[in-house]
Amino acid sequence: MGANLAIALAERHPGWEIVAFDNLKRRGSELNLPRLRSAGVHFEQGDVREPKDLLSLPKVDALVECSAEPSVLAGTDGAPDYVVKTNLFGAWHCLELARRDGAQVIFLSTSRVYPVDPLTQLRLEETDTRYELSDDQPVHGASSKGISEDFPMDGARTIYGTTKLSAEMLVEEYRESYGLRTVVNRCGVIAGPWQMGKVDQGVFAFWMIAHHLGNPLSYIGFDGSGRQVRDLLHVDDLVELLDDQLLRPDHWNGFVSNVGGGRDISLSLAETTALCREITGREVPVESAGEDRPGDIPVYISDCSRLFAHTDWRPARSARDVLLDLDSWISDHQEALVATVPST
Repeated sequence: MGANLAIALAERHPGWEIVAFDNLKRRGSELNLPRLRSAGVHFEQGDVREPKDLLSLPKVDALVECSAEPSVLAGTDGAPDYVVKTNLFGAWHCLELARRDGAQVIFLSTSRVYPVDPLTQLRLEETDTRYELSDDQPVHGASSKGISEDFPMDGARTIYGTTKLSAEMLVEEYRESYGLRTVVNRCGVIAGPWQMGKVDQGVFAFWMIAHHLGNPLSYIGFDGSGRQVRDLLHVDDLVELLDDQLLRPDHWNGFVSNVGGGRDISLSLAETTALCREITGREVPVESAGEDRPGDIPVYISDCSRLFAHTDWRPARSARDVLLDLDSWISDHQEALVATVPST
């Protein structure tokens, strides 16, 4: 995501000096280095967990904070150290850099800030290929349009979700205390080329890569039918929104909203399998596997009504467009992906 954004901004704004900052921990992230150099983006290897790494950077005018350990399962193995230090302490260190320079902060948060138990109690309708949210819900802030920012926040939300919500609170405090201009985007699933998908994060890229490489897949939990649903947003659509936020910092200052594809741009795993088979002409075995995973939910759809009332921006690329772009990217880089993307 960060590399795609840096390259897109460099192309859109040749006069801007763009710096990409990353620790290259995630396998496959090194594949972005030639792309960044070619686009004229300066790459700085460092770690958001280390304040000195960030504070060694030259003055910045704006900072897009998209660093994270993004796995929902992070910390469930009894070792939360990395996710807490990256997502919470890392956000704090980024805010300190922004405070040093009076820079605008755009924070990429997550739909996982909403607590798990209320999300699992929502009324669902079942079709052959997916679960749908009913319009009549027992919880305020939920409807057939999805989950809005009015959804109740009491309850546990995974270590990952908690670190991101805590970071959101720090962003707001830095805005109030130090006069920083900030915006918080609670993103659903972001997908598109150059995403090194894994089973617990980047599921749509993971699904398409599996179809190219012949790796077996599993529908995990929720009766093993693959009817669990997520909305998704093409990374290029997100880039267009973030570009507007960078160009109009006063318009966006203090704004917190969901950002996603909504009901119209959503897929179940079963629907994703069907599209991957159609697009690639390949079929891989898909099994039903085990119990629900910790923190998993049957449906998440972003209700973006608040966002759409604030801006003319709308997602322009369909779920099929996302998968088609993934297919093209994987076809062009399959040899490199074989060496970098795990099969499970």
